[in-house]
Formats: sequence, structure tokens, C-alpha cells
Amino acid sequence: MENVGLGSQVNIIRSKRVLIGKNVSPADILIGDGKIISIDPWGKQQPAKGSQLLDVGNLVVMPGVIDSHVHVNEPGRTDWEGFHTATRAAAAGGITTIVDMPLNSLPPTTSVSNFHIKRKAAEGQCFVDVAFWGGIIPNNQVEILPMLHAGVAGFKCFLISSGVPEFPHVSLMDLHTAMPELQGTNSVLLFHAELDDPKRDTVIGDHVLYKTFLDSRPDQMEVAAVEAVVCLCLEYKVRCHIVHLSSAKSLPIIRKAKMAGAPITVETTHHYLSLTAEYIPPGATYYKCCPPIRDHNNKEALWRALQQGDIDMVVSDHSPCTPDLKLLQDGDFMDAWGGISSLQLGLSLFWSSARGRGFTVSDVSQLLSSNPAKLCSLDNCKGSIKIGYDADFVIWDPDKEYQVQESRLHHKNKLTPYLGFRLWGDIVATLVRGILVYHKGRHYPRACGKPVLLRTISPPEPSAPYY
Repeated sequence: MENVGLGSQVNIIRSKRVLIGKNVSPADILIGDGKIISIDPWGKQQPAKGSQLLDVGNLVVMPGVIDSHVHVNEPGRTDWEGFHTATRAAAAGGITTIVDMPLNSLPPTTSVSNFHIKRKAAEGQCFVDVAFWGGIIPNNQVEILPMLHAGVAGFKCFLISSGVPEFPHVSLMDLHTAMPELQGTNSVLLFHAELDDPKRDTVIGDHVLYKTFLDSRPDQMEVAAVEAVVCLCLEYKVRCHIVHLSSAKSLPIIRKAKMAGAPITVETTHHYLSLTAEYIPPGATYYKCCPPIRDHNNKEALWRALQQGDIDMVVSDHSPCTPDLKLLQDGDFMDAWGGISSLQLGLSLFWSSARGRGFTVSDVSQLLSSNPAKLCSLDNCKGSIKIGYDADFVIWDPDKEYQVQESRLHHKNKLTPYLGFRLWGDIVATLVRGILVYHKGRHYPRACGKPVLLRTISPPEPSAPYY
């Protein structure tokens, strides 16, 4: 492997451990024009003169991770994060495609013109491929179909305050207006599923204690929201997706909806599977996110739901900010910005807990690659090692442990709960469309990622253009 330089267009990948379908076996993968051309028995392919053979020995070769929940924040809040730093972090984490959320950038991705501004901001900056979510806010239903035609993967909305004024939450009436626009498409509507109860008493307590914040976002807020989403999903038969599920108490509702034929999927995040409320220190506001990290029993219930297939995928919900917004001097959980930075660490975080729970490499890839690809309508070209698919790979050592150090993190603001954690699963290399973009802590300096525009709707009739 040492003979293949960063930025090389690799022609053959050889490993004793390649994930093909659900099986790990020795194989040679032949690559041409950024696609997988053939998958052959180990050692069969003899490299032609001038071609690049990447022999990784016993390291695992797996489809690149697809993180469908990333807040890049550019343009407008690039002191929080940006395409350059976020996609470098992604590459270092074995992620070959991210899907950017429609907020907290300025402007938000809630119109075609704003989408074009975001695409322009991303140009020439991306080290991995990037797709984009649009946003649904009150009174922007006229933008839904034009944004679909422009290539967004789908849409996200909030049922509760988003935390930023330019992305207001929707009412149920707004959704009854918006969801018919999505009927007949293959698009998907993502929900931040918390509903406020105006009758609920205001929480009183010490703002430095995590329990005060946790009590302010009880399970019932998620349960009520998921119930509302399920009703909409069954009524309109539009694909719906619950983002960052925190409360396991919502799971029976989702299970029943799936059995009733609702086209609904659900994700959880690495922080809900790795962290617990009992161990969050006073004033440690870098643990704050919404919905909140809950207790140990809830975490174990989420793991059981993953094993039973009730949760479809695991994502980062990478939502960074500048350190001052975390109010570390005050340690005020109620007023600090909510969001956890973890983009680069997702595969290792998940594997560190999953390896002792009976999960296989195949299970990991399904939850972190192939199912997110289906969500984003990328499953015809990414998320699996198949002939004709993009040559996107993570090469990693599941048997190697490492410690999370600030100096190894590539996202812009390094504050994260995971500093000092010891994790299993060291990311050795990342390839995007056959290009070696990351290897052992070093990046190819040229940004090789591309924008990914999705087609989830038939093109408009030529006689009826829109602008």
C-alpha cells in the first residue's frame, strides 16, 4: 500500500477481507473511470504497466460510510464549520458522501435560489462527495418541486423551534399544504420530531445540572411528534423519516406504523448510542443536543431496536458551533447552543460499542452505508460494493484501538465530548470514486469531491418551464 500515493487513481484494490453483500472474503476489486468494473478472486488481477494496485493485506475494505445528517453551516456561519473542514473530517472518518442539512447556513436551503448559493459555496472545497437536503418552512411550498428538479435529496422540517430564526418550524397545517407536493415523487420528508406541550409546567432547576435540561425535553415530546408524523405518513403515503431518534418510548409507534405499511424510516445517532445522562458532568455543555441524551436504560433500548431492525440507520448529526456559544464559563445547559461534533468519529464510535453486541461488519455497513444510501436515493450508485457502483471505499482496521486526540480531529471547532475516548476501528484509508483521498492521517491536498444532485421526480414538461 505504501507505493500508492495520495491522489492516485487506484485500478485494483486487493484485500483478504472485502465486504461483498453480507459476506467478508478475499477479493480483488477492479476499478475504471471511478466505478467498480469487476470483483474477482483474490490475486487474480495482474496489474498492467502503470496501473495502481492497492494491496491492503488483512485490512477490511467496506463501502464508504454515507453520513446523511451533517450541518456544514456554509455559507453564513463558516466560523462554526465549512465544506473544506467538514469534508476533510469526513474523509478521515471513512465517510465518502455527506448530505448537508438545510440549516444553519445563511441563507438556509429553503428555495432554489438559496440552493444555488449553497452549491456555489461548496465548489472546489469538498474532499468527499456532497448531496443536499432542502428545507420546508411555513409558506415555501411553491419551492418544493423546483428544489426537487434542482437536485435536492429531499426535505427537512422542524415540529419545534429550530434554534435559528431563519428556519422557523412548521405547523400541522403547513404540512397538510406541503405534503401533497411530494406525492408521486420518490422524495422523502425528514422530521425533527419533538412537539412542545403548552400545558407543561416550566422546568425549574439549576441550569448547570444536565438533569434540568433533560427534564425540559421529556420523552413525551418525541412520542407526540412521532405519533403526528405517522398519521401524516399514512394519510399521504409520502416517504417520511424521523431524524435523530432519542427516546426509545417512540419505538412501538414506529414499529406499528411499519407493520401498517407506512413508508417510514428512522435514524438514531452515535451520541445516543455512546453517551448516557448519568455520566454528564455539571456544566459540560458540549454534551448538549436536541433531543437530549437520555439515560442508560434508554440507550440499551436503542441498541436492542437496532438489533431487531426497528431503527434503520445511524448518523452523526454533526452540529458544531464556536466554543463561545457553548457558554463553558457559565456551564448553562439551558442557554448553551445544542449540538455535538463527531463527524470524523462515527464509524469508530459505532464499532466500539457494536463489536461486543454481536454486530458484524456487514451489519455496520448496512446501518452506516447502504440504508443511508436508500434514504437519499443514492442506492443505485453508492452504499454497496457492486459492479457499476462508485468506487467509494473505507479501508479500516476493526481490531486496532486508538485514543481521540484534538490534534487528530479535522473539523473546524474541536470541542467534543469524545476527547480522550479510546475507540476501536482505526481508519487507514478512504477512496472516493477510486481516488485515494486520505491515508494514515494525511489528505490529498486537492479537493476531489463532487456535488451529488438527485433525481427523485420526473423532469418537468418542456412546455411548462419554471424558473
